[in-house]
Amino acid sequence: MSPWIPDSPPTFADYVAVLPGPFPVLPVLAAVLAVAYLAGAIRLWRQGRRWPVWRTVSFLLGCVLLAGTTGLGVEAYGYALLSVFMFQQLTLMMAIPPLLVLGSPGTLLLRATPHRGMGRGLLRTAHAGLRSRAARWVLSPWLALPIYLAAFYGLYLAGLADRILATIEGHVALEVAFLVAGVLFTLPVLSSDPLPMRLSHGGRAIDVFAEAALHAFFGVFLMMATTMLVTQFVAPTEALGLDPLEDQRLAGGLAWSYGEAPTLLMLVYVMHRWFREDTARAAAEDRYADVHGTSELDAYNAYLESLRKKDA
Repeated sequence: MSPWIPDSPPTFADYVAVLPGPFPVLPVLAAVLAVAYLAGAIRLWRQGRRWPVWRTVSFLLGCVLLAGTTGLGVEAYGYALLSVFMFQQLTLMMAIPPLLVLGSPGTLLLRATPHRGMGRGLLRTAHAGLRSRAARWVLSPWLALPIYLAAFYGLYLAGLADRILATIEGHVALEVAFLVAGVLFTLPVLSSDPLPMRLSHGGRAIDVFAEAALHAFFGVFLMMATTMLVTQFVAPTEALGLDPLEDQRLAGGLAWSYGEAPTLLMLVYVMHRWFREDTARAAAEDRYADVHGTSELDAYNAYLESLRKKDA
């Protein structure tokens, strides 16, 4: 057992306290991302160019949540309790990525990066990445959904979790993988940034529905399991005076309930954008028809004119 794993049952104050732990990889990443994003936004504002405040708030909130989820006391208890580790996984995969993606960091990068010196090289690299086949493949739903399957069913049912979580490096690597998997899934669904591929609104809704069904069923499976799926958590949980099987059922309840909330919000956002764009397109078509007419209306008028001439 690692020396920083707590030896008493957690309270809310323990979860949000600053406790000793391994090197904070993701909190440092969160700080770097927040500073870089804020620097880009401030650069645009100083130049008198517009950048939405709500996107800035969304991205920074995602960075704060990332740092808190992997840097406060919840991280220490994530080494001891499956329920806490499941909370971290769900947050890293489903709550943080939408906040980061809605911040449109790609658009900010393209607009705020100087077009000279090192900035020009960075922009060329970004444009090359957008045009690459690898980017299209990485952002394809045919890759995102299997990753989701592996993050839940493959990790826990295939016995991979025990091997990976046996080391500190494996634990941290899994957290990084959860975040990457969440971002890869969320980008094609919510992003307004320039991407090498675009899903239709219907495809986005189907993706969100499929993802919701995957982890909801997994949560029910955990709640109904009568044996421990991850034995790595048995000894630390018992050392805290808690029942490992009950803690596993709590983890399943989180996957079934807490995991559904971000998915529902994503679905509402996708449906809202779908309705708004369809409404705007219909209004534009109506305005064009008022000025230029349409082929169907022109054909109908020609038919009426031919009848008038025949009657005459």
